[in-house]
Amino acid sequence: MSFQDPEQENVALLRAARQIIGEIETVIAEAQAATRPLEVDPWRERLFGCFVDAYRRGLIPDEAEAAAFEDFEEDDPELRLNADTLCRLLARRWGLDMAAREAQAMQTRLPADQLERMRLLWSVMRMWMEWSYAWRRWSELQGGSDAGETPSTEDFDSADDSD
Repeated sequence: MSFQDPEQENVALLRAARQIIGEIETVIAEAQAATRPLEVDPWRERLFGCFVDAYRRGLIPDEAEAAAFEDFEEDDPELRLNADTLCRLLARRWGLDMAAREAQAMQTRLPADQLERMRLLWSVMRMWMEWSYAWRRWSELQGGSDAGETPSTEDFDSADDSD
């Protein structure tokens, strides 16, 4: 059990969240440069590693408790990495949010490079939502009696070995 100051814990979580977002951004950029989909390895595996890291650090909120359209900033001490928040933050970093608004206002298309990044974000969002759902349903799928039980590190490692 940690007896750390709550403010220090928030700072550590915020630092971890930024690190995870940075790694996800790197994976996306590498997949884009290789003109490969994020749904194939090694990118899918690396993204899933980011998801597991975020989950282990307590950064994945229970979707039932998360507000549908919470609009966190990267420096918000309450930042949690659900699919919507993650993609909104990356869209802001890349200027996609402003580009989409401008394209809509001017009734034009997004430039090809921005459209490709938008598609990559949609892929990340879909995978992140699927993993979040599966993680919450783990015990039910395993025949467990504790509805709140989620996979442990050992469960993840053994599931990874079965491939």
